[in-house]
Amino acid sequence: ELPETWADMQEPLLEGMCFTLKYLGMTLVEKPKGEDMAAAAIRRIVATARAGARKFQKVILTVSPRGISLQDADTKEMVENISIYRISYCTTDKLQNKVFAYVAQSQESGALECHAFLSPKKKIAQAVTLTVAQAFQMALDLWEATHAGR
Repeated sequence: ELPETWADMQEPLLEGMCFTLKYLGMTLVEKPKGEDMAAAAIRRIVATARAGARKFQKVILTVSPRGISLQDADTKEMVENISIYRISYCTTDKLQNKVFAYVAQSQESGALECHAFLSPKKKIAQAVTLTVAQAFQMALDLWEATHAGR
């Protein structure tokens, strides 16, 4: 349960806020941001996910000012670590409102990838999106603070 004032709390975010979600998949996108691009990408991911009969990987998504880290919920194995500087967009889909997605530049190929996750509730998908937005702001504040003295 998140307290009412959770959006104003900075301490937990510095350590990292954790959300347990199901990984739906990834698709390549042309643009780094935009609602229409994200909605189309999410539709593709959801359609592919529905077509496949596999079980979705349960992940612990941790958001901090450093970025997003993904850990397998069962094995606790690190799946991926995405720097906040490589993330260009995040959203909760309007139609699939339990789906949280982010767009990031692949470290290996440089391609733009949209990754989508299914949350148990609409409120959780929105909380992840807001937390990523807060992490962006904190990363910017920290960056500005370290560069102010130059």
